[in-house]
Amino acid sequence: MDAEAKNTEGTPEAWRDVTPDAARRLMTAAVHAFAERGYHATTTRDIAGRAGMSPAALYIHYKTKEELLYQISKVGHRFALDILEGARDGAGTPAERLAHAVRAFVRWHAEHHTTARVVQYELGALAEDHAAEITAMRRASDGAVRAIVEDGVKAGDFDVADVRGTAVAVLSLCIDVARWFNPHGRSTPDEVGELYAGLALRMVGAAG
Repeated sequence: MDAEAKNTEGTPEAWRDVTPDAARRLMTAAVHAFAERGYHATTTRDIAGRAGMSPAALYIHYKTKEELLYQISKVGHRFALDILEGARDGAGTPAERLAHAVRAFVRWHAEHHTTARVVQYELGALAEDHAAEITAMRRASDGAVRAIVEDGVKAGDFDVADVRGTAVAVLSLCIDVARWFNPHGRSTPDEVGELYAGLALRMVGAAG
């Protein structure tokens, strides 16, 4: 078990709107259980126990274990999409907007790496209809980054031969932070975000 699996991450900002408190506690417990044991090896009893509740109490708030995973994925992907669309629609040059998108996206994946690992890597366990909804949100995230890159190409600020492929590469680079980030390591989330923003700008051949 890593340090974050012991709840050192705290309550992710994205979960703070989840109500009532019992539902939020169950969601947080599920995140740590899924991250530690994997979705399929985790039982509803495991989740309820981590939340200090009875297994029966879980079903008051979530119909199934898959429903919990879906809610975690939906909230996490919505938070990520808001970051990227905010950067797309914000002020500044394409380079400034891309740097802001990457910086914020990476910082979230570092600060909440346990949550992000579940959000990004347990998608295969979602039911078909839930998977389709999450896939649509992921496509929208890709579209937001692609739009910034397209703006940079049109402005002559970026030198990109494959806009779609480059957008996917930028997002993949950011998402991978959740896999390796160590809160006790040498770099802070802000430092990693700054590093990756620079890497992304070099990937698109940003002028200057």
